[in-house]
Amino acid sequence: MDSLPISRAFTLLEPGPVILVSTHDGRKANLMTITWTMVLGFSANFAITTGPWNYSYAALRDRRECVIAIPTVDLIDTVVGIGTCSGADTDKLSRFGLTPAAARHVSAPLVRECLANIECRVTDIVEAHGIVVLEGVAAYIDTGRKERRTLHAVGDGTFIVDGETLDRREMMRSKLPEGL
Repeated sequence: MDSLPISRAFTLLEPGPVILVSTHDGRKANLMTITWTMVLGFSANFAITTGPWNYSYAALRDRRECVIAIPTVDLIDTVVGIGTCSGADTDKLSRFGLTPAAARHVSAPLVRECLANIECRVTDIVEAHGIVVLEGVAAYIDTGRKERRTLHAVGDGTFIVDGETLDRREMMRSKLPEGL
C-alpha cells in the first residue's frame, strides 16, 4: 500500500449523500450545500457539519430548524454553485432556478427539484466539532422522479454517483430492527 497524507484521510470516509440544507432566518430563505452528513441510528436523527463560517449557520442556531433536501446527479452543477456562493449576497433559490415549497412544520422551504426533503428541528449543536444534530419531523419523496441517483463528495472537488443497487434485504431481515 502507498502512503496517504493524514490530512487527506477524510476523503476515504466521506459519507454522503451531498445534501442541500434549507434555512429561513425570519426574513429570507437560504440554501447551503453540505457534504458531511451522518444518520444517527435507525431513526430520523441526523447530524451535519457546519459552523459560523457558513451564512446559514446563524439561522440554524437561532431558529433551530431546517430542511434537508436531497438532490440527484442531474443537479450537480446547481449543488456546486450553491456551495460556492454566499447567501449573504445571493438569493440562491432564484439564482439557481429552484422552486421553494411550503413546509408543514418549519419555516424553511422544501426544494421541489430535489428527490426528497426532510423537515428537521435542531436538537443540539456541538460547537467544538461544528456538528449540528437534527431530528426529522416530516419527510417527503418524489416517487415519480425518474433520476434517483445521489451524489457523494470525495472532498477534493470530485464526486461519486450512486450505482447499481444490491439487494440483501432477505438475508438481513432477521437482523434489522422492527419495521425496516
